[in-house]
Amino acid sequence: MSPRKPASPSAPAEQAFTPAERAAMRERAAESRAAHTSKLEGESVVRAKIAAMPEPERTMALRLHDLIMTTAPDLVPRLWYGMPAYAQAGKVVCFFQSAQKFKTRYATLGFTDAAHLDEGAMWPTAFALLALTSAEEERIVALVRKAVSLSA
Repeated sequence: MSPRKPASPSAPAEQAFTPAERAAMRERAAESRAAHTSKLEGESVVRAKIAAMPEPERTMALRLHDLIMTTAPDLVPRLWYGMPAYAQAGKVVCFFQSAQKFKTRYATLGFTDAAHLDEGAMWPTAFALLALTSAEEERIVALVRKAVSLSA
């Protein structure tokens, strides 16, 4: 996102945020209202978001979506801060962050604190994705299985 000047205390909110930030806030508000949609509606919304992504992220996000839904069919797809995400008991467990959207050099598979990935006193919660080979897919399947397991 582009740098912005600090707003003066009397400046209206429109001047305090960039157009992209205001759009993201509107999108997040809409997501919050739709958080309790059905799994079928969530599937449709997530697939539409993925379809709008540029290549090669579209193919990667679609493959990741299929892996996650096959591995943990009880997860409910939904949008979370404009990103494809997957929730369990109403809480997002994992999400796909587009490199294009955030102008970074790699996409990210991230896990929230609702994921049961705890391993000692420190563990990774986000993974950079440049490509999905069979080795990465196997690792993702194992991570998703662990994330949705009942034992932490």
